[in-house]
Amino acid sequence: MFTTMHEGTAADWQHIGAEHARHQQSAAAQQIMESLARLEAIEVGFGANQLQHSLMAGTLARRAGASDQEVVAALCHDLGKLFSIPNHGPIAAEMLKPYVSEDIYHAVYHHQQFQGRYYFEHLGLDPEARERFADQPWYDFAVKLVDDWDAPAFDPAYDMDALESFRPEVSRVFANPAKMVS
Repeated sequence: MFTTMHEGTAADWQHIGAEHARHQQSAAAQQIMESLARLEAIEVGFGANQLQHSLMAGTLARRAGASDQEVVAALCHDLGKLFSIPNHGPIAAEMLKPYVSEDIYHAVYHHQQFQGRYYFEHLGLDPEARERFADQPWYDFAVKLVDDWDAPAFDPAYDMDALESFRPEVSRVFANPAKMVS
């Protein structure tokens, strides 16, 4: 094995690629599940903590017959709040990017602008900010993500599915990165 990338051989990089793939298949879903559990500590003024909110959004998507990628997007759209609340959409989107469609990636990335319909006017911002994306192919999914699954998901008394029940969808989505780059 090399001690600087400048010395890497084709054999080194093949070995490293195989190890990355092996690690990805065994660790990614577990890391996502553990990260989702950590959202329980983030309350940020809502009636539901961020784990409850994520579980409600995921449950709403699942009960609406959403695909695995869509359920995982609803479940994980706020994962970026573990690192930065103001920039949480782009952070969550980048975490999902290698595993989901471009439409889902963009919807998660921009979901705050779509949420703005519900609160931007109270902050002196444009509540119709989402309309600047109306010609994008992912617009309709972003509307569904926010209006159907995200915006209604703040009732801590809602009969939401348990975190562990989402492991199959999370495992399937995070098992096969379609666009993985080291």
